[in-house]
Amino acid sequence: MVESTEHLYPEKWLSKASTGDRIAYELRMRIISGAIESGTVLSENKLAADFAVSRSPVRDALKILASENIIQLERMGAIVLGLKEKEIEEIYDVRLLIETFVFERLVRIDVNDLVKELSKILEMMKVAIKYNDADEFSYQDVLFHETIIRAVNHSYILMIWNNLKPVMESFILLSMRMRFKEKYEDFERIVKNHELYIEAIKTKDRSLMIKSLHQNFDDVQGKVEDLWRSQELLSKGVIQEND
Repeated sequence: MVESTEHLYPEKWLSKASTGDRIAYELRMRIISGAIESGTVLSENKLAADFAVSRSPVRDALKILASENIIQLERMGAIVLGLKEKEIEEIYDVRLLIETFVFERLVRIDVNDLVKELSKILEMMKVAIKYNDADEFSYQDVLFHETIIRAVNHSYILMIWNNLKPVMESFILLSMRMRFKEKYEDFERIVKNHELYIEAIKTKDRSLMIKSLHQNFDDVQGKVEDLWRSQELLSKGVIQEND
């Protein structure tokens, strides 16, 4: 386990989070990044001391992480299970299923407002690239896809998305931080993929929709490789400083 007082999860994203949620967000990032290794025993008392809180919010955090299957609860703590490459790819499989379903629903509704909103978000992504802000880019990237999903107003699809989001958000953050460091040229292609998404929605062209989905989700392998690379850097104590 890499010992560090550095917070991996962006503090500015936590303004409305409860203490238990804040601990869960940070522990999730440390586990997925490899800063806390699989097999590590997490002690409620130690975590309470590390985060300067009582044991109650620590227990809340551990319950959240256990529900995501990245830890296993034990008496007075937990054992870290972590995420394997196969599990990350399965999360993207579910995302693909969700967004394929959503695209079919979008064909039936007025998408003008959605196209405008997505175009605004894409501009914010471009600004984040310009200023080399991996965290802001990640935030806007997740928002882009969530905006598409919310547009069809399907409560159960949104519930599945919300269950996936915390883990997915963590490894998107780690992956994008790595890309800004080592694969900056990748972002031109990523922007083009999102432009294709918008064009597919605007024209309601199913063939273009399929193309846009594949171009985005065929990129999963790269994200997985970036995640493992980010773990290597963290193990050497190289952790990006948060604003």
